Amino acid sequence: MINRYSLKKKLILCVFFTALCGLGYSQLTPRHSDFWNNVHFGGNLGFGFGNNSFNASISPSAIYQATEQLGLGAGLNFNYAKFRDAKLVAYGGSVISLFNPIPALHLSAELEQLRVNRQLELDGGNLEEDYWSPALFLGIGYGNRNVTIGIRYDVLYDSQKSIYASALMPFVRVYF
Repeated sequence: MINRYSLKKKLILCVFFTALCGLGYSQLTPRHSDFWNNVHFGGNLGFGFGNNSFNASISPSAIYQATEQLGLGAGLNFNYAKFRDAKLVAYGGSVISLFNPIPALHLSAELEQLRVNRQLELDGGNLEEDYWSPALFLGIGYGNRNVTIGIRYDVLYDSQKSIYASALMPFVRVYF
């Protein structure tokens, strides 16, 4: 019986030291993560000039390419517009999902939430509004991995509150 006990003890000690050495060795090897290799940066930049009007927008974003077909990300939005006697500032964020069922076809869904500050100069006084404006864009586009040209539709479009002129909008999306 002493030999059996001694054998069990040696076996337990051997397993313990093997596991300990394995853990110690795994701590020395660097863990390589591909997370940042799968993140793409890009967004939108826009300027518009017209008859007594100006607008500018910047919307940086980052997309994590989870699989060959699926990308998920987030973005920031800032818009400034001045039209005759009206001024608008809108800022906020968005979350976006991109799906490519085939390489050239790009489907997207983007939920955007903007804080809108609007000022109108009227003859009888000024009108100021501060409110939240949500948008849910569903889009379809054609392109390669970095550039997509397409159209998107805001299913929550409200002509009185949206900063966009129409629910249907063309887009060019660029990611590096």
